[in-house]
Amino acid sequence: MKYLSLWAWLFIFPISSFAQKTKIMKTDITQETEIRSAIEQYYFRGIYEGNTELLKEIFHKDALLFGDIKGVPYYKTAAQYIEGVGNRISPEKSRKAFKATIISIDVINTIATAKLNVKMYDFNYYNFITFHKINGKWMIVNKTLTDVEL
Repeated sequence: MKYLSLWAWLFIFPISSFAQKTKIMKTDITQETEIRSAIEQYYFRGIYEGNTELLKEIFHKDALLFGDIKGVPYYKTAAQYIEGVGNRISPEKSRKAFKATIISIDVINTIATAKLNVKMYDFNYYNFITFHKINGKWMIVNKTLTDVEL
């Protein structure tokens, strides 16, 4: 009986001693789908059409934008950025090429980041956008961008 108990302990102990709870970060598919939809319906459409109302729906009023364009530092508030989009000729009206791609989306609880590529006019923008879910709605709270030569 001693040997049977010892053998049982030897086989069970190594297995159970290494079993640890591991916390795996997973992207919530439903939340990711909501963010993807918001990007496509509000952000991409807003900049393509020059539709400031769509952009006001997705940008938090206190969002900030940082980056560089053709090597020149860039800083704007959400209001300044949206006003600028409204005052320029949109890619839609200019009939210029416009290609916007979602590269990745990561979601943890009520925060998320999205990496985007937007090609328009003579620019090849890479955007890193931070979202926060506020009152059940995904809002852009920060945008960083850079222009990479084609």
